[in-house]
Amino acid sequence: MLTAVTTALDSGDAALIVPVRVRDLLPRDLPACSWSGSGTHLRQVERELMRVAAGEVDYLAVCTPVDLPVAIGGIDYRVREKAGTLWQLAVFPALQSRGLGTLLIRAAEQRIMNRGLRRAELAVEEDNPRARALYERLGYVAYGREPDAWDEEGADGVIRRHETMCVLLRRDL
Repeated sequence: MLTAVTTALDSGDAALIVPVRVRDLLPRDLPACSWSGSGTHLRQVERELMRVAAGEVDYLAVCTPVDLPVAIGGIDYRVREKAGTLWQLAVFPALQSRGLGTLLIRAAEQRIMNRGLRRAELAVEEDNPRARALYERLGYVAYGREPDAWDEEGADGVIRRHETMCVLLRRDL
């Protein structure tokens, strides 16, 4: 076990401490990750997991003692030369702001360094200031902007193209 998540109850008189660990995300984990996105998103994650064997990506999961993923995210080693690119970072909504995102990012950075690379990069949507604040708190610095787009499945089951502008951030490791 690597760390613990502490959650204070609304009444402020109790705390729950749960040990968690970081491991590789596995295809068998995907049904338990529906909180991270739609079926379309999970099928995309499943395709990315096939790239793990080729050494192109790592995909990590922060898990509870019963091996339930509560944070997930990938590292793509083919996006930028001499860098690992973090992407698809997600934390179970009820457990956000409890240190899981930080743990996930630090574990990803360690994976990047283990490959002999010394830079981590990521993109964050301009309209996601909370995530950007986390990345900046962890030492990431903005260096540019670029458009991005992906398919999203709506609650009605219709797939639509999501187009956005992202801020590019990097951190020397």
